[in-house]
Amino acid sequence: MSYIYDYPRPCVTTDCLIFRKIDSVWSLLLIERGNEPFKGCWALPGGFLEMEEDLDTCAARELQEETGLTGINLHQLYAFGAPNRDPRHRTISIAFWGIDDTQRQAVGSDDAAQARWFALDHLPSLAFDHELIIQKALSNNEIKEELNK
Repeated sequence: MSYIYDYPRPCVTTDCLIFRKIDSVWSLLLIERGNEPFKGCWALPGGFLEMEEDLDTCAARELQEETGLTGINLHQLYAFGAPNRDPRHRTISIAFWGIDDTQRQAVGSDDAAQARWFALDHLPSLAFDHELIIQKALSNNEIKEELNK
């Protein structure tokens, strides 16, 4: 399918907040970016929506490509669309969240240099607006309920 527009269009991405309880402490899965922008910085797993792909498929695909994790039930959280959230171009991201209750190892691959679990109270500084995305998630009643179990 070919697309030609008279006016610029924003790009769409998905980002994933994957929580896991490790030694009684809730942790969040992050990837170290292997490419610019923010190469070497930590970020939520995610990436660009393909033209013939729906949002939840994109989120699951990007999670699998960057961390190797599959089969996590993902829930749509919120859309983030501040004009300057990505220094490359106008990007809107739809955030998804899920709980990984397995002990599978997450391994960075594709454009992620590594994948690692961080305790929620010891997160590193993050790329893009991912701190804002995490704050929004942690204020969500459904997520708070899950993390209080």
